Amino acid sequence: MSAPTSLPPRADRPWWRDAVTYQIYIRSFADANGDGKGDVEGIRSRLPYLKKLGIDAIWITPWYPSPQNDHGYDVADYMDIEPDYGTLADAERLIKETHDNGMKILVDIVPNHSSDVHVWFQAALKAAPGSIERDRYMFRDGKGVHGELPPNNWQAVFGGCAWERVIEADGKPGQWYLHLFAKEQPDLNWENPEVREHFADVLKFWLDRGVDGFRIDVAHGMIKAEGLPDVVAADPKAEMLAPENRPFWDQDGVHEIYREWRKILDSYPGDRMAVAEAWVSPASRIARYLRHDELANSFNFDFLSSPWTPTDLTKMINRSMEALAEVGAPSSWVFNNHDVVRSVDRFDLGLLAGNANTTLERHGDASKFDLARGTARARAGALLMLALPGGAYVYQGEELGLPEVRDIPEDRLTDPRWEMSLRTDRGRDGCRVPLPWTKDSSGAFGFSTNTAVTPDDAWLPQGSAWGNFAAELQENNPDSTLTMYRKALAIRKSESGLGDGAMEWIDAGPDVIAFSRPGNFACYVNFGKAISLPHGAEVLLSSAPMNGNEIPTDCAAWVRLSVL
Repeated sequence: MSAPTSLPPRADRPWWRDAVTYQIYIRSFADANGDGKGDVEGIRSRLPYLKKLGIDAIWITPWYPSPQNDHGYDVADYMDIEPDYGTLADAERLIKETHDNGMKILVDIVPNHSSDVHVWFQAALKAAPGSIERDRYMFRDGKGVHGELPPNNWQAVFGGCAWERVIEADGKPGQWYLHLFAKEQPDLNWENPEVREHFADVLKFWLDRGVDGFRIDVAHGMIKAEGLPDVVAADPKAEMLAPENRPFWDQDGVHEIYREWRKILDSYPGDRMAVAEAWVSPASRIARYLRHDELANSFNFDFLSSPWTPTDLTKMINRSMEALAEVGAPSSWVFNNHDVVRSVDRFDLGLLAGNANTTLERHGDASKFDLARGTARARAGALLMLALPGGAYVYQGEELGLPEVRDIPEDRLTDPRWEMSLRTDRGRDGCRVPLPWTKDSSGAFGFSTNTAVTPDDAWLPQGSAWGNFAAELQENNPDSTLTMYRKALAIRKSESGLGDGAMEWIDAGPDVIAFSRPGNFACYVNFGKAISLPHGAEVLLSSAPMNGNEIPTDCAAWVRLSVL
């Protein structure tokens, strides 16, 4: 199949159609104030690194004031900066300097729920049932003779019941409130006009400060089915992220919200945009979020969740491009983020990333993990992703080939999944460990400016071998993963046909994914025995050493095909 061919030149189309965006998990990127947690000034100090890497934009996870029950995704104030991370002035300086370095900047917005310490929720707890304060959230009377049962059978994504009962002013148990995630994250009521007006103000607040767009957390969850009906499933507790038959995911009403948001974005210069975190399937449902009057991008979670096989990956690529072509939107490819097991591990052990909620599914059998094989596959996957039409998202540390950290002590786990799953799911901490910048362990391998901070002192412990992946070690190594990413991103910029645009499949055998792009560019990814490239092909970049024109297993090559 082909991607659309009638697109204007790259310089004349919106930047986000083929941008490579680098996700910064702020708490784990760089610590400038020496307290063992990342911060805004830490990001600013590493802008030269990001510019040299060659990315087009950065996306920063929530940096708002928060009690950090879910590390920023429980927001107490949407129009300020978490004191641990800096000040609003720091953020404004970072926005300016990011632009000065030729990059765009996206910030996370969390509209499905707030923190339970948000002033609105604290007012709701003090107010009576039926009050305007409670109507900003999803308060309901319970079932049973005395309201002692939850309003329905909904389960929280992090485990357990999705409803929490409150104690009323008279000291007696009263209403219940909905929390699709942690109990400290009460769901907002998006049927309430005041909620919609507030978030319109939040968008404008950050757009006025120069941000280029937003990543929308749980973008498919704000509207719930009328009447809040029970989940109809064999096991209502299973796969709470699954979109099928879930009355709290992907309801039609969300699209009305995004049409209003698009008007706000379009009222500002510079192709401001928003990207949806929408765990929606199939791809035809994702396309509905990307209609011309709604959002610009949506993460491709079908692609992220695919196992390392040519059949599955090809199917997901085709499915995405076919669905999005109908609405004229570009695909957005992603293999890693702060919520899933890193691709080095997934591609080796065959784990599915998307809805893996148990320790076994998320972490597999460590005794069977082959770091070299996983790294080879992750490197090959990166070249596959960066050669496809559309945009791409790179998660911090992906360019260093970081694996999942599996040995975090139980008493150091911070993800709310751990406790809410009754300590059966170790959660997402393993992909959130602070980055190693230097081989030397002082300052938590260079993560902190405070050299007294040890690898164990960082907010998540790094482990003694973390320095082996350090950016410093990879900086001048021509064979390092960091060098490969830099070369790939430089080629992507220099090749006018890469990013958004045409693509044609090449039949190279059942164990190979191969396709061509404009300019006689082609990408080959080999999943089986070694194969030979076509006669006269010039290798531009490969993810592993090649023997002449022979591609080994678990290797990708970017080539210039000869013209007959």
